[in-house]
Amino acid sequence: MVEPRTGDERSREERSIVITGASRGLGFASTVRLYRDGWRVVAAMRTPESGLANLRAETGAAEDDPRLIGVQLDLTDPASIAAAAKSIEEAIGAPYALVHNAGISAAGVVEEASIELWEKMFATHVLGPVALTKALLPAMREAGRGRVVLVSSANGVRGMPATAPYSSAKGALEAWGESLAGEIAPFGIGVSILVTGTYDTDIITDAGTTDDRDFDGPYARLHDTMNTRGRFAMRFARSPERFAVGLAKALEDRGPFRKHGVGPDAQMLLLSNRLLPSAGMHQMSRMVLGIPRQGALRGGAVPLTVSQRAMVFAATKLPAPVMQRIATLMMKFGPKPAPTNAPNYESENHG
Repeated sequence: MVEPRTGDERSREERSIVITGASRGLGFASTVRLYRDGWRVVAAMRTPESGLANLRAETGAAEDDPRLIGVQLDLTDPASIAAAAKSIEEAIGAPYALVHNAGISAAGVVEEASIELWEKMFATHVLGPVALTKALLPAMREAGRGRVVLVSSANGVRGMPATAPYSSAKGALEAWGESLAGEIAPFGIGVSILVTGTYDTDIITDAGTTDDRDFDGPYARLHDTMNTRGRFAMRFARSPERFAVGLAKALEDRGPFRKHGVGPDAQMLLLSNRLLPSAGMHQMSRMVLGIPRQGALRGGAVPLTVSQRAMVFAATKLPAPVMQRIATLMMKFGPKPAPTNAPNYESENHG
């Protein structure tokens, strides 16, 4: 006769989590945070040898620590996905949480980006996560509890120009997650989507981004303006550790479907997207990104406006502390955003 499990035993069993893309950026910070919070973490990554060594150095975990397990995973390789799912179930059984964090970044407009880039983007952000989820769901269904967490971004909320492959893949990820939530909720499993703002990780750097832009082609004006404004915005990127705070809170979700903005910029985007019509959001995005009005590029490029030239000068000449001060003053004296009931996943002070 099998004795019933105590509450403490169930709690320990449920605190197991799989995080993809755990070797760097948001995945690395999240693995460290949750390990320190007492979770049993399976860190899935393409190169577990070096990645796990870095995680052990950061957390202080011993090589035989059963709460930090490395698994090789390449989301573009079906054989790797199947092997990873088998290793996960052998190590921890049914995970309580499966966090799809792994991702790649790319810059390029629809006309210029290669089909190979589109295929790789969807394989990494959609097809690979779907395959891994399908492999682990039977055990999670049998356990009757758990959560699938999808890490999206602002680009998944709105179709953003000049990042079409990335934006499309993140949008598809969110739609898949909402569909999945309706299917697995009756079995006791929920879905959370985390919309991230700008964080200081490799994915926003030149080295971490596949660049399919042609700065000498017909879209050069768009590339020049958006490149300058994008680099300006990166100066205010938050640390990955602050994202990990949001993920830790999202793991407390109990409803069948939840969607959270992690960071003030992501929360403001979600609020604006609810309040403004699609045409209004499109117009606002065009103005923020410095995209010329409809028809402006017929017959060739147009010169930069005064405000655009000022933005270029500020982003390339002024030191980061000065720009940070300007942004702070703009937020202090600018119009206040309307109140929202959306949870603030950065309200804790973890400085």
